[in-house]
Amino acid sequence: MICILLVAGHGTVLETQIKNDVTGLYSHLAGVPKALLPGIGGKKILDFWWETVNMRQLFTEVYLVTNADKYKHYERWATANDFPVENVVNDGSTTLADRLGAVADLELAIRSRKLQDDIMVIAGDMLCADQNFDIAQVIRFFRSKPGELIIYYELEESERSNSRGIVEVCPDTNRITRFLEKPPAGTTSSRLASVVFYCIQKDTLSHLSDFLRLQPQATDRSLGRFWEWLINEKQLDVFGMKLPTGFQLIGQVGLSDYTKWLTHYSSKRQDNAAKPITCRSYARVGLMGNPSDGFNGKTIAMSISNFWAEVTLVESQTLVLVPHPLNDPTEFGSLQDLFCISRGVYLGGLRLLQATCKKFYQFCSKHGIALTKQNFTLKYDTNIPRQVGLAGSSAIVSATLKCLMKFYNITDNDLPKPIRANFILNVETDELFITAGLQDRVVQVYEGLVYMDFSKKLMDEQCYGNYVAMDMSDLPQFWLAYLSDPSDSGRIHSNIRQRWLSGEPLVIEAMKTFAELTDNARAALQDRDWSRLAQLMDQNFELRRSVYTEDCLGPGNLKMVELARQFGSAVKLPGSGGAVVGLCLDQARLVEMRQAFQEAGCVFCVITPYNPFASTAGGQH
Repeated sequence: MICILLVAGHGTVLETQIKNDVTGLYSHLAGVPKALLPGIGGKKILDFWWETVNMRQLFTEVYLVTNADKYKHYERWATANDFPVENVVNDGSTTLADRLGAVADLELAIRSRKLQDDIMVIAGDMLCADQNFDIAQVIRFFRSKPGELIIYYELEESERSNSRGIVEVCPDTNRITRFLEKPPAGTTSSRLASVVFYCIQKDTLSHLSDFLRLQPQATDRSLGRFWEWLINEKQLDVFGMKLPTGFQLIGQVGLSDYTKWLTHYSSKRQDNAAKPITCRSYARVGLMGNPSDGFNGKTIAMSISNFWAEVTLVESQTLVLVPHPLNDPTEFGSLQDLFCISRGVYLGGLRLLQATCKKFYQFCSKHGIALTKQNFTLKYDTNIPRQVGLAGSSAIVSATLKCLMKFYNITDNDLPKPIRANFILNVETDELFITAGLQDRVVQVYEGLVYMDFSKKLMDEQCYGNYVAMDMSDLPQFWLAYLSDPSDSGRIHSNIRQRWLSGEPLVIEAMKTFAELTDNARAALQDRDWSRLAQLMDQNFELRRSVYTEDCLGPGNLKMVELARQFGSAVKLPGSGGAVVGLCLDQARLVEMRQAFQEAGCVFCVITPYNPFASTAGGQH
């Protein structure tokens, strides 16, 4: 592959304003070509791009296209920066009036140097907010697609789309469906801006001369017009890759815009480097319908603030995953100590961090998101009791994903909430072979009280269900109890999936009934009919007992259910097993029941729902 850096524009506005500046602050920059002006961190803008592409393993040659007016400046820059002077191409123009146009400059370099290879094109006078992205990742993505590649980013709120080339991108294929050069307001809802950063296949280079024959005027020979013609009219396959950072071309901007964006990007860089990122995800209780989420059913679940997983990310020189002192022990007091700690499970949360990071990189690479080359240190903490079916594993994955998204500036548009829930599930099922369904991941992504419909039609059509946030005001007081020494909660699933897949009528009908109970519970919650909700919770458990059998549910779970019913409380399993959730409308009996559970060796607590719409303190949620 060959790289061509374009710096042939005539920045007359910026140059004139620097020359006429009366403050004297910029007098040392008078006459300096715009690509050689200071960029982020004081480094020349072109220096950054040269360092980025100066890799022999990626590019056989790098060329620089400039104009006659500034040629000597770039010749001097080339000798000082070990850039081959013979690769500096002079387009012969001396003023804005006799410029060739960006497409003509590109075609000149290709034609005059007889280039016959794939080309990467970059504007060498472009400010980049984050200067650590991985250009090798860009090339790999380009090689994976049967067409050209355009780099784009998401405009900040202060940027106007009618001043940029805007792309509309298919989220499934990454194909650019439409390119709009400086569209008038209201033309498109897209806020994805193309930048002068492209990869062009060698077989497509002939289209440059075809375009130039159609556009004799230099004003019409912009790269934006070229892509508009190639995509909208010629309908060639062109794909998009997002860089989660900001870009600014300083070609025709004034001094105030140049200094504004330079200051803005520099301050963002300092802020991001200085601040650790801390995110929480919460445990959840399934209030209705579970375990039908894995069987095209419907469920209602609620996140609770009693128990949480918290992950902290801080930028570092190398990528470090910090073991948790309790959950990932590497030192033991004795062999007996190791035996006692290892009775339940050998692996702690460290594997969850590692699997999430792996899947995150894989997702971004596949979906055309180029990540910066930044390293970080990840550590986690959690108070979610293990193996009692409260979604402790997925909470760690969810919190880790939140941190990664914030660190790499990945937005909800890049990874929408429904897809995020699928991502978390895939981390656990594909990477770690954890038996799981979507319910836990959905409620941990959306947070609060969530109604979920996983019907086959929805799942087949869009690969996710219908998720609805419910009103959390004036909820009754739910309680939770769990075994202090639970068995592996994953065993509770038994052979139910095999029976469901084989079409066993009992299981099929049970899953339909779970869905009906959920719809009834949704209505009871909306009507604030707590007695009806309590009845439905009991029915949910009895249906689960009938289809799973008591042997599968286990004596510990059954004992907690029977104990709760002695005090007139509704009760059911909130997850895969090891805990029960209940609704006791008699406050006096609730106090008695707490004591009975504690005397039976269980942990008992009153649930504090987590409401994402209420004001919260602490870490980033």
